[in-house]
Amino acid sequence: MLPLKEFSKALGVSLWFVFLTFPLMVVKVDPIERIIRYRWDNCAYVAVVTFTAYLLMKFYNLRKMRVGETKKEVKESKNIIHSILNNKKQMVVLCSIVLVIAAVFPQIFSSYQTNVMTTALMYVVLGLGLNIVVGMAGLLDLGFVAFYAVGAYSYALLNLHFGLGFWAVLPIGGGIAAIFGILLGFPVLRLRGDYLAIVTLGFGEIIRLILENWGEFSQGPSGISNIPRPGFFGMDLSLASSITYIYYLMVIGVIITIFVVNRLQDSRLGRAWIALREDEVACQAMGIDKRKTKLVAFSLGAFWAGIIGVVFAAKTTFINPASFTFLESAIILSIVVLGGMGSIIGVIIGALILILMPEYLRALSEYRMLAFGGILVAMMVFRPQGMIANVRRTYRFEKKE
Repeated sequence: MLPLKEFSKALGVSLWFVFLTFPLMVVKVDPIERIIRYRWDNCAYVAVVTFTAYLLMKFYNLRKMRVGETKKEVKESKNIIHSILNNKKQMVVLCSIVLVIAAVFPQIFSSYQTNVMTTALMYVVLGLGLNIVVGMAGLLDLGFVAFYAVGAYSYALLNLHFGLGFWAVLPIGGGIAAIFGILLGFPVLRLRGDYLAIVTLGFGEIIRLILENWGEFSQGPSGISNIPRPGFFGMDLSLASSITYIYYLMVIGVIITIFVVNRLQDSRLGRAWIALREDEVACQAMGIDKRKTKLVAFSLGAFWAGIIGVVFAAKTTFINPASFTFLESAIILSIVVLGGMGSIIGVIIGALILILMPEYLRALSEYRMLAFGGILVAMMVFRPQGMIANVRRTYRFEKKE
């Protein structure tokens, strides 16, 4: 039974939410009749929902202590999710089902749905790239979109001035972005935490402002248009065929990224990243080159962002600096945090949810972003470690008899 003070707190929280959402949920301006309509029923809905949600959350916390809840969630995650990942037969069956669904997706759904799924797959790769920097190495990077922009503009400018095609620029864009990652890594080798986040945020804004103001180099705010789509052995593809083609390219790209990131995570370098994330001083005391480890993390994460930047430019056929704002970095970071830092399968699921959910919540009209934000807040309250937490590896020494 909840104490009486919790009901008074729930009432205060509901009134506060009513106050915050009043301009959006209650007030509606009618420009035709030039009057303001007040939708008081929406006000009541917000109050009831927040009041009930607060009481349910408190009741949930009273039944299970936070420490015990976290241990149980990690144990359940390990028993269910990680047992499937560690079981080869179940893993083969699961991968086969996913690959079959991915293969037939364009034939079942429309070109619009295929295009949306292609965008989601692009963010899967971006999330896995940032997961190397944030999830494994523990380096908070808020300027990840800068490498994304470098890859996109590499393709646009090399095609505009030198006529290079998609396949020729794809590795070049990734390489240029990796070089920028190393250039960012050198000044921030001694920084950590909030200071590192501020510097990387500034780096991302510097790249965007250079692209926006250096008109002779990047065409300025007008952007670059008529960027050619990927070719297929010289064949002229229609718009629908190009969307399907790019979709299959991204499916292959996601498979390659998962394979490479998984191998990196299990390698000596991956263990060095995890050690760096856990304790930087102890990592250096164990003989790990901290500078080299950080630079490799920044460059590899930037490489994947540059690759997807090239794909983005080819997919949209138009880019401008407005496509690479801080909001993009925040979304990619949210994918990593929501899915579970360091967890590959968690990042994949987090990317699919964060990118597809706003698209399929369009039925809620102007309330979809409010619902989207509410779902994220609920997720952070009930599972702060992410949807699929990365289980720490343990080693047990057994004495031979």
